Amino acid sequence: MKPRRVDFHAHLDLYPDLAEAIRRCDAEEVATLAVTTTPRAFPRNLELTKGSAFVRVAIGLHPQLVSERGSEISIFEDLLPETRYVGEVGLDASPRHYRSFDQQKMIFERVLRRCAHAGDKIVSVHSVRAAKHVLDMVEAFLPPERGRIVLHWFSGSVSEARRAVDLGCFFSVNERMFANPKGQALIRAIPEDKLLTETDGPFVEREGTPVSPGDVGPVLEALGKVLSKTPEEVSRLVNGNLSRLVS
Repeated sequence: MKPRRVDFHAHLDLYPDLAEAIRRCDAEEVATLAVTTTPRAFPRNLELTKGSAFVRVAIGLHPQLVSERGSEISIFEDLLPETRYVGEVGLDASPRHYRSFDQQKMIFERVLRRCAHAGDKIVSVHSVRAAKHVLDMVEAFLPPERGRIVLHWFSGSVSEARRAVDLGCFFSVNERMFANPKGQALIRAIPEDKLLTETDGPFVEREGTPVSPGDVGPVLEALGKVLSKTPEEVSRLVNGNLSRLVS
C-alpha cells in the first residue's frame, strides 16, 4: 500500500501503548520504521506489527545502552534473519557515554559485519559526536552493494555529510534539526534524493509534549522552506526516496 507520509525512525515501544501507536500509524497511512533499543525488545514489536500495513520493525542495540546491554549482541545476531531492518545502532561519543566508546565500536563492527554477510539490510544509525568514526566503519565493513545506511538525526559537519552521500547513505531528518542555522545548513548540503523524514518520537517534544507517532507534518513544512517546495511536494519526494531505498 502506498503511504501518505514517512516516519523512518520512531520508538513506538516507548510510547505508553505500543499497539495504539501502531494502530495510529496504520490509520494515518504513515510508513513507519519502529526502531528498538535492545534485541530483547524486538520480538514483542514484531509480534504486534504482524498485521500492520505500514509499520516495519528494526532490531537494534542502542550505543547508549552498550555498557549495560552489550552481551545482547548474541541475541541480535540470532534474531537478525527475522527482519530486513536494523536500528537503532551506531556510536555515541558524548561525555555521558564516552567511557563505553571502545565497546560501542566493537559492537557496531559486529552489527555491520553481520549485516554485510546477510546482505540487503537497511540500517538506521545513531552518530552523536562520532560521525567520522561511523563513516569510517561503514566504509570498512558494509559495502553499498551489501546494505544501506540511513543516518538518523545526523549532526556531523557538512563535509562529513558529503562523505556520507558519497558512501551512498540516506538521512532521516526531524523537526529539531531545523532549530539552528547549523542544522539548516547541514540539511541544505544533503541531496534531495537522499532525504527521509522521521519523528524520533517520543524523544522529540513539541511544547513539552512528545510528538505523536507519524506526525511529520512540521518536518515537511520545514523541509519545504529549505527546498522551496510545498509540504505536499516534499511528501511526494520523500515517498519516492523511500521507494528507492527499499527497492
